Amino acid sequence: MAEGGGGARRRAPALLEAARARYESLHISDDVFGESGPDSGGNPFYSTSAASRSSSAASSDDEAERPGPPRGPGAPPPPRSPDAQEPEEDEARAGWSATLRDRPPPRFEDTGGPTRRMPPSASAMDFFQLFVPDNILKNMVVQTNMYAKKFQERFGSDSAWVEVTLTEMKAFLGYMISTSISHCESVLSIWSGGFYSNRSLALVMSQARFEKILKYFHVVAFRSSQTTHGLYKVQPFLDSLQNGFDSAFRPSQTQVLHEPLIDEDPVFIATCTERELRKRKKRKFSLWVRQCSSTGFIIQIYVHLKEGGGPDGLDALKNKPQLHSMVARSLCRNAAGKNYIIFTGPSITSLTLFEEFEKQEIYCCGLLSARKSDCTGLPPSMLTNPTTPPARGQHQIRMKGNMSLICWYNKGHFRFLTNAYSPVQQGVIIKRKSGEIPCPLAVEAFAAHLSYICRYDDKYSKYFISHKPNKTWQQVFWFAISIAINNAYILYKMSDAYHVKRYSRAQFGERLVRELLGLEDTSPTH
Repeated sequence: MAEGGGGARRRAPALLEAARARYESLHISDDVFGESGPDSGGNPFYSTSAASRSSSAASSDDEAERPGPPRGPGAPPPPRSPDAQEPEEDEARAGWSATLRDRPPPRFEDTGGPTRRMPPSASAMDFFQLFVPDNILKNMVVQTNMYAKKFQERFGSDSAWVEVTLTEMKAFLGYMISTSISHCESVLSIWSGGFYSNRSLALVMSQARFEKILKYFHVVAFRSSQTTHGLYKVQPFLDSLQNGFDSAFRPSQTQVLHEPLIDEDPVFIATCTERELRKRKKRKFSLWVRQCSSTGFIIQIYVHLKEGGGPDGLDALKNKPQLHSMVARSLCRNAAGKNYIIFTGPSITSLTLFEEFEKQEIYCCGLLSARKSDCTGLPPSMLTNPTTPPARGQHQIRMKGNMSLICWYNKGHFRFLTNAYSPVQQGVIIKRKSGEIPCPLAVEAFAAHLSYICRYDDKYSKYFISHKPNKTWQQVFWFAISIAINNAYILYKMSDAYHVKRYSRAQFGERLVRELLGLEDTSPTH
């Protein structure tokens, strides 16, 4: 027996090391769940109910480190008051039970990553043109010239206009993309004598010529008789971009649905006056993405117009949960039958949606909020907080079929709904100050994948094109171009070309700008 006890003691450090290795591989952040640092209320993954956001004043360091082991699969449920018996009976009739059972994770055998091996000599332009090839640029040339012709027929000739060429269109895109590197809101600063001027770029095209192309630039010049979509001027480009994403990359099993950070440049917000801020028009659309949580590659884009009377307009969708469920269905329309695990924020998480996705072999893990989530069909006893907060790491779970509802305490109550992870499997959240906090595996997985996406947003949202046009379709277009460049950089980092010249994201953008402007030779070297 003593030898067996010694073996158990020897295994304990090995188990801890395994937990730490899993933590490191999952990139768990110390700021997950807003325990330290400012509250990230604008991020749908951090937003929980008011009770969850507030940390308990009674939670001292001593209480936080109290053993309080989590309930295992064989542990009895905590004692319930007689008043709670009736709600529990109602929940049992609805199918929810405190009896937990193990279930295997969704099987996934696909190998994620780039579908095409790029040569070591591949340039930034080669990766960008996986998504925006010459035929798309040539179409922009044709549509821009068509629009300029019709515009002049209606409003009078423009003697300074000459039809744009493919070379000029590439340079035009290069100038716009340069604002994502310089973080200068006005692209015209390139030709100024100020801080953001760039003489080498300015010599490629005159400012007057650039402004003419900007005036007439179009992706789709005219609406067809069958078109009713508000984004008809950019939808063909979005469709082509989506085809490029699908053909160039296979995602991993774990993915996230969210709104990327595409708001105003923080430098502009910090330096502009209140009058300039008031003059800025709010975006008339929201941009949602499905994103690979192991690489950051954006798999799919969905643009929702905030105004309009169509089937997906706010006139038809009277509440946000209905809108967000529609967004999730649109983003996952190509994910059926692949056993993907989708992580969602409170605005999307709902029992109805998750059950619908499970029938399509799409599995989910989402954070719940009594304020933001559609809680229809969930047991009410799991949505209310007890008067006395439990110890950190304690949790309760109810199960219905393959669906688990988890209430986990860590200086606040956090609720998760999942059919992707077994409720009896244990995980751990590692904090620098508090050490290891026990939790169900679904909580650990959610924290890890959320952390990666948050870091992706923090890093790559800085490289969105700063040009801010007034027209909605142009705003969508430049955001889509920014996403395409970020995806191109991810493929570059996963290729042999990265081992030849290890460009940072800023250096990659600078190379792409110079190649678009014809200042760098993009022909392969032998």
